[in-house]
Amino acid sequence: MQDEKKLELFERVPVQKAVAQLAIPTILSSLVMVIYNLADTYFVGMINNPVQNAAVTLAAPVLLAFNAINNLFGVGTSSMMSRALGRKEFETVKRSSAFGFYCALFCGCLFACLCTIFKTPLLNLLGADAETAAATAAYMKWTVSFGAVPAIMNVVMAYMVRSEGAALHASLGTMSGCLLNIILDPIFILPWGLNMGAAGAGLATFLSNCIACIYFLVLLFLKRGNTYVSIAPGKFSLNRAIVLGICGVGIPASIQNLLNVTGMTILNNFTSSYGPDAVAAMGISQKVNMVPMYIALGLSQGIMPLISYNYSSGNHKRMKDTIFFSAKSIIGFTVIVFAVYFAGAGHVIGLFMKNETIIAYGTRFLRGFCLGLPFLCMDFLAVGVFQAVGMGREALIFAIMRKIVLEIPALYLWNYLFPLYGLAYAQFTAEVVLAAAAVFVLIRLFKKLERRNLSSR
Repeated sequence: MQDEKKLELFERVPVQKAVAQLAIPTILSSLVMVIYNLADTYFVGMINNPVQNAAVTLAAPVLLAFNAINNLFGVGTSSMMSRALGRKEFETVKRSSAFGFYCALFCGCLFACLCTIFKTPLLNLLGADAETAAATAAYMKWTVSFGAVPAIMNVVMAYMVRSEGAALHASLGTMSGCLLNIILDPIFILPWGLNMGAAGAGLATFLSNCIACIYFLVLLFLKRGNTYVSIAPGKFSLNRAIVLGICGVGIPASIQNLLNVTGMTILNNFTSSYGPDAVAAMGISQKVNMVPMYIALGLSQGIMPLISYNYSSGNHKRMKDTIFFSAKSIIGFTVIVFAVYFAGAGHVIGLFMKNETIIAYGTRFLRGFCLGLPFLCMDFLAVGVFQAVGMGREALIFAIMRKIVLEIPALYLWNYLFPLYGLAYAQFTAEVVLAAAAVFVLIRLFKKLERRNLSSR
């Protein structure tokens, strides 16, 4: 195995080039994922039936809940693997990947079974009513009951492949499924095809995730002699250091996601009381706002292996340079996107549904959501750093602050002060506070590393 060649990216390639090599494929992968989410909304919207569009929106928290498992065994495992690489503990890398793979597989199966068994109370919890329940259930049959396992496994395997610097392969696997989904959506959804509506969007997603899983399994088989990622059953073990290392980062990341699901569910329940048009407009606005959000998330995830490796190997200057360069790049980008969204909100929403009521709702929603973008990207970057260096406690505190302390109370407050339209400003309220906290905690981390370097001389 060419160890030196594998580690050159982490140790010697200039920071700007290393960030680009790791982050650009991850960002492209994230963008394609957003585009395929938008494709569901776009093609279902072409039916011009708010109930079908509302079904996709109401089911979104359950699909978002997949990320609780993705984060536990994807983020946690990849962080553990990259830190072990920095210490040159290659056997730990292999055993960590096997542990993450098989635990994610088990949890995915369990999640799908529970959602299927408790389908009726789950639909009520999501805010589905007599008008939207059937369409939401049809969409969830393919995306959750059948689709949870492939959806979770392809993301977890992408994290593991990315942890050793193979960002391009990780992104190709994810994008292969997303691109297929975009191709299949109109065939399954629209009247000239199978005319399945929201259920067709779910079936397309299920098949696409299966293809992505096959890509990663074939990749790992072909590279089995030249990769540290292992899914061999013999490498699975309940080694205490590995379990604690993965869970220490993964559990806070998972809780963060579950809190995101809670926040989205509360938001959808508030919105559903205003009817299917409001729910459809809220869903479109959220997904449009996800484009820059996922770019920021892709950057923070893409640079995690670089930060983890240099933190563990003691090259703290390279780690700091990576963070500073990434922060300047993503903040500048999101400021531009905010200006475009705020000025052209009505035109953007109108691309998805030719319904004047939905466009009116969506314009005001999108303007509220996009205010938080520059602050959100700073928060994402900071949490990515915490996860990369094993600061699971700080990542958990930020998750609790974002949803429980700030955003969920803000939903109730803004909806009380400005019914319906105030809901879109809750995220902005939370992210302003969190961005300031993120800068403060990062400065403390840098000072701690400087003291450690001085004491070691």
